[in-house]
Amino acid sequence: MSKSIEPEVLREYAFSVLSAILLLVGIYLEFWSNIAINEFILIGVYLIAYSFVGLPVVWRSLKLILRLDIFNEFFLMSLATIGAIAIGEYAEGVAVMLFYSVGELFQGAAVRKARRSIEALLKLQIEEVIVIGGNEKRTVHPREVQIGDTILVRSGDKVALDGVLVSERATFNTSALTGESIPSDMNKEDKVLAGMVNLNEPCQIRVTTSYENTKLSKILKLVQDATGRKAPTQRFITKFAKVYTPIVVLLATCLTFLPYFFTTDYVFVDWLYRALIFLVISCPCALVISIPLGYFGGLGAASRHGILVKGSNYLDLLAKVDTVVMDKTGTLTKGVFEVEKVVSQEIEEELFVQLVAELEKNSSHPIAQAIVKFSSRYRTIEYSTSDIEEIPGHGLKGKIGEHEVMAGNSRLMDKFGITFDEELKNNVNTTIFVAINEKFAGYLTIADTIKEDAKHAITSLQEEGIELVIMLSGDKQSVVDQVAKELSIHVAKGNLLPEDKVNEVQLLKDKGRLIAFIGDGINDAPVIALSDVGMAMGGLGSDVAIETADVIIQTDHPSKIATSIKIAKATKRIVWQNIIFAFGVKLIVLILGAGGLASMWEAVFADVGVALLAILNAMRIQRMKF
Repeated sequence: MSKSIEPEVLREYAFSVLSAILLLVGIYLEFWSNIAINEFILIGVYLIAYSFVGLPVVWRSLKLILRLDIFNEFFLMSLATIGAIAIGEYAEGVAVMLFYSVGELFQGAAVRKARRSIEALLKLQIEEVIVIGGNEKRTVHPREVQIGDTILVRSGDKVALDGVLVSERATFNTSALTGESIPSDMNKEDKVLAGMVNLNEPCQIRVTTSYENTKLSKILKLVQDATGRKAPTQRFITKFAKVYTPIVVLLATCLTFLPYFFTTDYVFVDWLYRALIFLVISCPCALVISIPLGYFGGLGAASRHGILVKGSNYLDLLAKVDTVVMDKTGTLTKGVFEVEKVVSQEIEEELFVQLVAELEKNSSHPIAQAIVKFSSRYRTIEYSTSDIEEIPGHGLKGKIGEHEVMAGNSRLMDKFGITFDEELKNNVNTTIFVAINEKFAGYLTIADTIKEDAKHAITSLQEEGIELVIMLSGDKQSVVDQVAKELSIHVAKGNLLPEDKVNEVQLLKDKGRLIAFIGDGINDAPVIALSDVGMAMGGLGSDVAIETADVIIQTDHPSKIATSIKIAKATKRIVWQNIIFAFGVKLIVLILGAGGLASMWEAVFADVGVALLAILNAMRIQRMKF
């Protein structure tokens, strides 16, 4: 979003400045000038000052009245200020509307500031992309690119479409998309998302997703929907204002006429003035403005930290969460198999790994791919391969160069009578046993690496007062227990099917727990939908999980779970501060106004002044550090 001021906003600023100048001129001529001024000229100055800031409000009130929406803040402001002018309180009538107009400008500025961090995503979409085909390059709109096409991303350019890296390696800035300032180094076949910026030499990316279905396009659509979902507090204030406003008008009417029957020195103009003060004070604009702004600021703050909350109602729920349930793979761990340990007993480690990798190239299994990727750190040697055989449920065997190689689980070793240390069967992580020339030669352990900030994520949740942190996984219990121990998670359950996870969460809900569930896979979608607040890892998570979730963590960092809860709590705290402050001040000045102890100027503070202070308070969330 551009920081330049739109013409409409500039006009509003100009009208407010002109109104303020004319108001000061009128006050000077009326109270301090020794020059004799015709009363009609003085009234004309005030009316012109009023027209600059008052006519838009009056016109808006009339349009709403035609729609049968009579009792609103615009009606109250119009009624109070026109009434003040009608009884000769020109300066006060203009001042009330001027301050109200200034308050609206403050609100607009605050909304633009809050919206900026969200709408910055719009800048990530680009209009041109270079497609490589054969020996030619062509520049087209991203919509014209087909899945499978290869695009060229020059240094400093933004990636237009989701894909996988074709080049050997590249470094990307992901801050605009994920909120993370640390550059991300990627290797061949790693997933690259639209919105990332290439930091080094030109690279090539094979497109895997159409323009409309990129993670970025989906996030932008979700952003557009997010601000329309109101929190219960917002809905309460909207309903409250519709009941509150007619009651206020009725009370003001009673305040004008009823004293006639109870006082001996009744003066209509005096009591009308008190009623007008009562109306100005009663205007609920401080609540109507500051509460949505507080939630909108919370949504913006979350977006700036790489967290997309699909509606302010979910901010309210996040603030109440007492139980966090997490998936393991892809949420607390990277979801990528890596070789953790290599033990070679008969030959050099380098030759051992090369032989196993050459055999594993014949398999598409993720573990086989992890071993092949791990072997790239050694020098490349070409081996002849023959007699490759995959033994279902066991592993692979074949001739690699001059060696007979077998690699697989312990059942493969048992099948061919290869003896080895039986204690190795108790390894927590996945173990690939290797035999060379019918003799046990060593093993490799494969593990799903824990994310760097996973430990911090659990600690932060505990610091936020989350009573219960649970890990649910489909992985075997021994692996789940090991991860839980490293992360200090006290409740961890493995060997779970998707329906088992649903049952576990339902049991917690039956006990009255308010649950946030975080996952990333298609199998997590049912439990994400069931939980009170469903959260998905947005970077590498499945589309189904992302679309089902209420909150999306674009960075894939579990520590952002606690950050989202902190932002939600801060937002709710600020909203309630504004509600209590606004009602408190208004109640005091209402009593004073009804008793004739407060003038229109105090009414201005109770209305516009409180609104301005509430707006400034709501804007604080944009500057908070989480």
